[in-house]
Amino acid sequence: MTLDITTFHNVINNELTSTENTRHGINPANRQPNPPVPVSTAADLDTAVNSARAAFKKWSGTSIEERRTALTAFAGLVEENRDALATLLTREQGKPLEQSQMEVSMALQWTRSLITLDVSDTVVEETEERRVIQRYVPVGVVGAIVPWNYPILLAVGKIVPSIYTGNAVIVKPSPFTPYCDLKLAELGTRCFPPGLLQALSGGDDLGPMITEHPNIDKISFTGSSLTGRRVMASCAKTLKRVTLELGGNDPAILCDDIDIDAVVPKVGILSFLCSSQICMMIKRLYIHENIYDEFRDKLVQFVQSFKMGEGNEPDVFIGPLQNEMQFGKAKNLFETIERDGLKPVLGGKIPDSNGYFVPPAIIDNPPETSRVVKEEPFAPILPLLKWSSESDVIDRANDTDMGLGASVWSKDLERAQRMANQLEAGNVWVNSHFDVIPTIPYGGHKASGMGVEWGVDGLKAYCNPQTLWLKKSP
Repeated sequence: MTLDITTFHNVINNELTSTENTRHGINPANRQPNPPVPVSTAADLDTAVNSARAAFKKWSGTSIEERRTALTAFAGLVEENRDALATLLTREQGKPLEQSQMEVSMALQWTRSLITLDVSDTVVEETEERRVIQRYVPVGVVGAIVPWNYPILLAVGKIVPSIYTGNAVIVKPSPFTPYCDLKLAELGTRCFPPGLLQALSGGDDLGPMITEHPNIDKISFTGSSLTGRRVMASCAKTLKRVTLELGGNDPAILCDDIDIDAVVPKVGILSFLCSSQICMMIKRLYIHENIYDEFRDKLVQFVQSFKMGEGNEPDVFIGPLQNEMQFGKAKNLFETIERDGLKPVLGGKIPDSNGYFVPPAIIDNPPETSRVVKEEPFAPILPLLKWSSESDVIDRANDTDMGLGASVWSKDLERAQRMANQLEAGNVWVNSHFDVIPTIPYGGHKASGMGVEWGVDGLKAYCNPQTLWLKKSP
C-alpha cells in the first residue's frame, strides 16, 4: 500500500486522529510551509498513555519470536515506502536526497539488527537449596523524544528497542520535523496491536507534558545538553528511568605520520555531513604542526568541491540548516569570526538566500578560547588547531564539558591507542570517526549524556533488572 505523504495525523490506539488546532513545519531550503500537523493537548496525551498501558499489559507477555515477527513486518513496510520517506525527509529536514536515502537504509539496518540481539536471563547462583536468576523485565510505557537532525533513524532507534523488550512506546517528534515520524507510526498500525506504537505531534509544551506524566515509565531523549538537563529534572519528579543522548564537541587529533591525501576526504566528509548537524561530527580538528599547512590547504581544496543547494538537486552535499533557530545561532557565531579577528581560510560569511543556507567555513588556528572552538556550532564551521606535544593536545581535546566522541589518526597504532586511551568520551575511534552500528552500544560522558542506546546494553536500558529467588523447598 502506497504511503500518503500529503496529509498527517496523530496515531493514537491505531487510529489516525486530528486536533482542533494545527501547526506546520517549514521547508528549510525555501522557507515555504509544509502541510499542517496536529497540536496535541494534555487530553490527547492521556488517551495515548491509557492506550499504551493497555497494550503493554498484553505485549509484555508475548514471546521474543512474536516481537521479532512484528518488527520484521514493520521493517518490510518501511522498505516498501523507502522512496516516499526519503523524499519527505528531504522536504522537512533539508538534507540532500542521497543522505535521506542513506538514513532510511540505516533505519532498516537498525531494525533488522537490533532484533537479532538477546537479553537473556542469567542464573547467578545454583545450589541444592535455591536458584537465583537475574532477569530483565520491560519498564512499561516509553516516551521517545526525537530530534530534528535524524528524525527517522533516531525514532527507529527508540521504537525498536522499546517494542522488542516488551514495552509500548509513544513518539514525540521535534516540532521542526514531525512528518516522517508520524508516518512511521502510521505504518505501525499495519503490524502492531493498538496502543503499542503511537505518535503525537505538538509544540514546545508537549515535551514537558510527556516527561512529567505519571503513567509514562521511561524517557529516551536525544537533543541538546541544555534541554537534556531540563528533561532529567522533569523526570526526577516521578523517578522515571531516563536515557539522555546529548550534544558533543568532538575533537579529532591528526598525527604527523598520516597519509594526508587519504585522510583529507574522510575528515572533510566527517566534518560537514548533514551540514555538520550531527552530534558526533568532527567539531575541532587538531593537526600536528609538521603537516598543518599541507593538510589545511588540501582540506580547503576538498571542501570547496562540495555543492550546496536544495536537497532534491543532483550532486548536492551541503543542504540548508534545518530551522530558523539554528540558522540564527549560526549567524551569531559567524559574526564573531570578524569581531574576534579570526582567520577563515574558507567561507566565513553567510550570503542572502531563500533558505537557511550556510556555506562551509574553515578557521585557521583560532585561539583555544574562541567560541568556534568552545561551542558546538551544529553548523558547517570547523576550527583547525596546531599541536606538537601529545600531552598538550590531549589536555586541549579534553578541555570541554562535552564527552560524546573523539578520534586519533595515525599509522602507529600503538601511539594512537595510547592517545585514544586518554580521551574523555563515550565513543573513541582510531583512524575513523562517527562509526556506529546498531549492535554496539553508544552513549556520551560528561554533559554529553547518561546511559547508552543500542547494543545489548541499550536494550537493557528499556528494562528493569529483576532478581528472582527460587527456593527449591518451602
